[in-house]
Amino acid sequence: MTLLARLDRLPLSKPHYALLLIGGLGYTFDGMDSAVVAFLMPSAQEAWDLSNGALGLIGSASPFGFLFGAVAAGLLGDRIGRRKVMMWALAFYAFFSLVAAFAPDYELFLGARTLAGAGAGAESAIIAPFLSEFVPAARRGWFVGALAGFFSFGFVAAALIGRFVVPTVPEGWRVAQVITALPVVMLLWWRRSLPESPRYLIARGELAAAEEVVADLERKVEKATGEPLPPVPVEDAAATAAAIAPARPALGLFAALKYLWSGRMARRTAITWLIWFVITFSYYGFFSWIPTLLIQRGITVTKSFEFSIIIYLAQIPGYFSAAWLSERLDRKNVIALYLTGSALSAFWLSQTTTPASITLAGAVLSFFLNGTYAGVYSYTPEVFPTWIRASGTGMSSAFGRVGSILAPVIIGVSSASFGFAGVFGLTTAVLAVGVICTVLFGVSTAGRSLEELTEPGPEPSVLPSAPTTTEVTSR
Repeated sequence: MTLLARLDRLPLSKPHYALLLIGGLGYTFDGMDSAVVAFLMPSAQEAWDLSNGALGLIGSASPFGFLFGAVAAGLLGDRIGRRKVMMWALAFYAFFSLVAAFAPDYELFLGARTLAGAGAGAESAIIAPFLSEFVPAARRGWFVGALAGFFSFGFVAAALIGRFVVPTVPEGWRVAQVITALPVVMLLWWRRSLPESPRYLIARGELAAAEEVVADLERKVEKATGEPLPPVPVEDAAATAAAIAPARPALGLFAALKYLWSGRMARRTAITWLIWFVITFSYYGFFSWIPTLLIQRGITVTKSFEFSIIIYLAQIPGYFSAAWLSERLDRKNVIALYLTGSALSAFWLSQTTTPASITLAGAVLSFFLNGTYAGVYSYTPEVFPTWIRASGTGMSSAFGRVGSILAPVIIGVSSASFGFAGVFGLTTAVLAVGVICTVLFGVSTAGRSLEELTEPGPEPSVLPSAPTTTEVTSR
């Protein structure tokens, strides 16, 4: 029997939840950093007398860095390991967040926000594929969806910082950035104990190291549950093939793109990239501008931030309801359902005029947008083989960041030309395209092992040759 069968039969228990917490806190800080920009923008505009166009560049700076960080993390994650990328990405993000906090001018601030975004993008792109490789198929949708739910805690924390720090503390918008960066140092210390993904180790031919990780996890699970481990089931052919497959060398950017857009992978890549673009365009277009749009409609800064807290709180049930449904309706159906709710909510928001109705419609839109992300984060690592999973996930996330780069600028211009209704009418149309494509072309992934979803291996004409390895048996 192979290591994969031993790994996948382990019941979820304390060791898995520790991984969830360590990875999830990374998403919390990523979310906090992304969201706090919306609360910094009015202060930055006042401090440097910025036009709406220059302000839009601040909104796009982090997503722009996020794009390059996600691509780099994916390629490096398949080359040097998921764990190392997670550690370095956090340190990179924290350093440049502090640089931005003390930036004396607009240009340095913009550059530092871009580089901090690169660190956050690398972190965000690597955690989901890393943790998905530890979790059995029956619980993977809930587990990775719940992991994505940690983003919501960061957004709520950012809204609280925006309400109680930015407008009340001297240079509060600078202090806010320090607050988002310093806790990362503690998380880095905690992450030293993380193991490398055994699936990654097997794909690289490092079978002894993979055996050590799986055996250690087995011991921890047995201790945590106080019960004997379940028997190892008979593996399907795909899992067995993955366990004895040749070790595959990591690909460079162009070779990875060639594989992802070849043969049977092209359709998976196309729909995954499209979903990421649709949800990320809509998400960043909404959340990066909502406080500023509220202020421009005559609502005070303080009231705007209070309304934003309500809108951000709606993220929490959005994420975790979608995570729960992912095991019951399949990931692609959950994505389509929550995209539909997002489209209807965006249309509702385009028709509202009063602060109360804007807040309510915005909260409902927040619920559905974030629920969509829970489905997307579960779905994406499932459609790519282990040896290229981090690259596939990173590039999908990176393509989505094209939407997040464009959204603040497009909405900044659209708000001047078409007003509040035009901004969210555009969002409705983008989301509707996502619904149709997901229903027609998405892959059903619930209850299927990662190997069943991605084996047999890639076509020989695309994959470079590599030395073979031997099968690993149980102790």
